Amino acid sequence: MAEYRIDELAHAAGSTVRNIRAYQDRGLLPPPRLEGRVGIYDDTHLARLRLIGKLLARGYTFAIIKDLISAWETGKDVSEVLGLEKVLTDPWSDEIPGAAAVDDLIATFTPGLPDDEVARVLERTVELGLIEPEGDHYKVPSPRLLHVGAELVAAGIPIDSVLDIAAQIRDDCDVIAGRFVNLVYDHVFTPLHSEAHPTTDEVSEIAAVVRRMRPLVKMVVDPFIARAMEVRVQAALGTQLELIRDHMAGEPRTAAEG
Repeated sequence: MAEYRIDELAHAAGSTVRNIRAYQDRGLLPPPRLEGRVGIYDDTHLARLRLIGKLLARGYTFAIIKDLISAWETGKDVSEVLGLEKVLTDPWSDEIPGAAAVDDLIATFTPGLPDDEVARVLERTVELGLIEPEGDHYKVPSPRLLHVGAELVAAGIPIDSVLDIAAQIRDDCDVIAGRFVNLVYDHVFTPLHSEAHPTTDEVSEIAAVVRRMRPLVKMVVDPFIARAMEVRVQAALGTQLELIRDHMAGEPRTAAEG
């Protein structure tokens, strides 16, 4: 088993000496073996440091990490807790992010606009989360959304109007997501939550419900959107279609048609 002084351990774990000492003070990391006045760490400390780093990156607080580690050390199975965390933090889309060059974005969305307007549009697009600065280009979290925007602009809709509707739809989707989450929270999470900590079986049940929600959300939203679009399109364009039909019916026929 490898052995490390504190600075060597920090380097191997991608951490800092200050963090290691803070973790020890909080009871997250066991103390080193002492050789004289020098603390000697080993691979178990390195593994623990890496675990702490991953849990912190996932948003766990020091208190929760301490509870998980304590459960682990007393022989309890924390895999179900971490499994629930994975279910809650995994992306809900299988879409692969893309990338876009600045010149391509300008050519697609802001052709002919002055530089100050281009900068404003790009800044607003970043604020909406449609693109993210990444070096000399932009990361595109959802190429599908960007494609929809490009199609709307190509159809003659001003880019500001496209961004306006994107913001509105994002907010509408946030409301829908909130309703689904509240439904599960009220009827699944709350009944399982008591003064005592949830059991392993209860945690597994919560994770299973969240997994089942993934396809159900799209299965519910897609048909509602389809039906709403049918009604809206017919209501908005039906009158125009009748006018076009009446106009065409009133046009005089040519000799060839006679």
